[in-house]
Amino acid sequence: MNGTFLSGALTLRRYLVQPAGQRGAQPGVVLCHGFPIGPKDARQSAGTFPELIDRIAGELGWSAMTFTFRGCGNSDGDFSMQGWVDDIRAAIDHLVAECEPSQVWLIGTNTGASLALCTAADDPRVSGCALLGARADFDDWADQPRRLLEYSREVGAIRTPSFPANIDEWSRELRRFRPTDAARRYAPRPLLLMHGDEDERVPESDSRVLAEAHGSAELNVIPGGGHRLRHDPRAIAILLGWLDRQRL
Repeated sequence: MNGTFLSGALTLRRYLVQPAGQRGAQPGVVLCHGFPIGPKDARQSAGTFPELIDRIAGELGWSAMTFTFRGCGNSDGDFSMQGWVDDIRAAIDHLVAECEPSQVWLIGTNTGASLALCTAADDPRVSGCALLGARADFDDWADQPRRLLEYSREVGAIRTPSFPANIDEWSRELRRFRPTDAARRYAPRPLLLMHGDEDERVPESDSRVLAEAHGSAELNVIPGGGHRLRHDPRAIAILLGWLDRQRL
């Protein structure tokens, strides 16, 4: 990570690249990582994303940024659903202030994908979204909030012993954000959905539900693709090609 920005009172780490030798305003993209998996995985969140940011800036000539959400990497704070949405909004604010892009696009993986869509639905600055392995809802989390809280502590996304101050409010946030409803509100802006047909955590039917709700999304199911599509070169090739076409 090569810098920071503020989300409320929290300092978040980010990696931002502006293309060399470009004249005039270029599109800008914010890449949102997913929820950590495995013991203390939050510390490694978005660790491989700078490589993709470098490719977007170098091959497409876009300003590109990724960041680590609160509770992840070396960013401050602890995970909450509302907090992560606030972080995406702050990331857009930061990209706009730093780069003055001609357009803002969001890329997200998994939970970051779903929350990027929820954020974009209510932010007219967002021109389009590309989502990898997105969830259609968070009902399984909302049904068992204490299990999610315990898991969040295990993976290191919640590090403060006294957090959350109010577990009922923290739990209510899990139902507040509805990706399927967001897809309807977000339409008809461009939407790319990609999903591995062997995703062991989120079934590909979730992306199909989002595509149907949107009405004109481009849906790509990756044969043999798993949950971490960001490591699948086929998915990245589709992503870069799609972004390049949108500029035209």
